[in-house]
Amino acid sequence: MEPFSFTLDETDVKRERQKARELRGSQWWKRRCAKGVCYYCGRQTPPKELTMDHIVPISRGGKSTKNNTAPVCKECNNKKKHLLPMEWEEYLEKIGFH
Repeated sequence: MEPFSFTLDETDVKRERQKARELRGSQWWKRRCAKGVCYYCGRQTPPKELTMDHIVPISRGGKSTKNNTAPVCKECNNKKKHLLPMEWEEYLEKIGFH
């Protein structure tokens, strides 16, 4: 499957990364992480070890909004990289996770 190509201006990327930093400092984000559960694999993870994942990556046109971010373990975040949700689901099915 050929990944969808999306070209972002460097200014747009910087703006979204700044929004992500601000969101990580919010009480909303802290409450999400306090649950200590990875959004993708469901494993219990210490809240301080959860990372912010953009469900639709910035590099693929995603935004730094509450609806597009999720607390995930580092392992899932590193494996998902720039995949879109349906591409990630296909990957999880291939490795027998779902």
